[in-house]
Amino acid sequence: MLWAAAALIAVAPTLNFRVTSILTGDDTVERFMWVIPISGPCLGQDIHDLVYSHAYAVFDFPLFSYDGVPLIALGFAGWCLSLRRGRAGLARIIGRCVAVVLLVLSLPDVLLPALDSALGGSTCLEAWGPPEVYFAQIGWGLYDCVPPLLVLSAVRAPRRAYVRRGPVARTTTIVLAATMVVLLPAASAAPGKVSTSRELDCTGFGDGTFTGLSEADKRFLCEVRGYGLLYASRVERWDGVSDQDLLNQGRHLCALATRHGGDINARAVQEAPQASLAPALPILCPAVARAQEAEEAREQAELDAYVARKERACAAHPRHHPKIRPVRQRRATLWTEFWTINGWEDGYGGDPPDLVKNLMGGGRGALAIWAADEVGHACVTVESYNRRPPLETRGWEEVVEVGYESPTGSLRLQGMDGPALKGLLTRGPGSYHVRVHLRGRELVTQTIDPPDGAVELLVMMFPGTGKKPVVYK
Repeated sequence: MLWAAAALIAVAPTLNFRVTSILTGDDTVERFMWVIPISGPCLGQDIHDLVYSHAYAVFDFPLFSYDGVPLIALGFAGWCLSLRRGRAGLARIIGRCVAVVLLVLSLPDVLLPALDSALGGSTCLEAWGPPEVYFAQIGWGLYDCVPPLLVLSAVRAPRRAYVRRGPVARTTTIVLAATMVVLLPAASAAPGKVSTSRELDCTGFGDGTFTGLSEADKRFLCEVRGYGLLYASRVERWDGVSDQDLLNQGRHLCALATRHGGDINARAVQEAPQASLAPALPILCPAVARAQEAEEAREQAELDAYVARKERACAAHPRHHPKIRPVRQRRATLWTEFWTINGWEDGYGGDPPDLVKNLMGGGRGALAIWAADEVGHACVTVESYNRRPPLETRGWEEVVEVGYESPTGSLRLQGMDGPALKGLLTRGPGSYHVRVHLRGRELVTQTIDPPDGAVELLVMMFPGTGKKPVVYK
């Protein structure tokens, strides 16, 4: 009966999972690993890392599947066979060997965390995970010790009279009993609180009910859990972690990042078990926030210097001297990420018109002008006239003219970023022609690193009817 009880207790968790998966149709197993950087010596962790962690391959051996049930069955067969042949001593040796092997595999899950809890303090205790993970490991470790203890009871030698145990046996019994009394109630304690979006006031409506946390703590929890924003995304694998444990792990990662100058891209930070919290860390960690602000300022300074260099190159080009006086002349450096700069009028968006000779296209309320080889900038001059200007082709590689219908008279020309050229039409709504002159296309399309300001555009806008495009060059 004791052998049967040992086998049944060992296989019970697996049977429970199998039955539950059949009834629910869900056979998913969620595994959770929790490790934090340890600042001091933790004997239990050291033993686990050096010795016990390498023994996981043993669990894959068939004898140890189903928490050791095949081993228990094999030991029971050997025990029965030895007793039938009158070799009671051999039977006890077989049973004790089975029990010792099972205890060697299960006791470290109890003893190593307990050792760190007793000798290493809170830092070493946290290294085994949040309280619910720590106590669950202790509880399951003690549970796994029950089958080998039942096996030992099954093979014990009968005693006719009470025999006083030695000091080692008495001490071991007292320690195990005390451990079970202290740890089992804690193992059954409820996990820490996981606050809702409303409790944390993640939407910012001021209806939060959770107290005891700073605003930075609340915003960190909201960010990690994806609360508050319509398209916010949560950080995976932190949903069921309590508020306090999540904040503790964030602070551990903050301390690690602070030691590296607030750089969340440092190798030690990226390799930390809590590295997935790094994107939300600036909310909780002043050192990271300062480092990111400094990095953003540096990048912005580099971008400003880059743009200024391109603008100086465009300004260095000689100004265009038109053959007749325009109503106005505007110059700017315009940027694009998708080949063209565009002209729009208020209320007229949508797809840009098709390009004529891959240079420009016009429609009702919309213009498109090629400006760069996918990504880049162009030095643009726009001239507005009251009448048709003389044709200029000398010095330009391409010249195309198209019709344009202005529904509002509010055309503005702009790239993906930077300034917009406005007030380009001289007579308000109506029909216009747009003539575009280009040079520098081959320089930017056939050169890996073209010079600054390589593309120059001269755009002439003037009243006129007729929508048929004309290619002059």
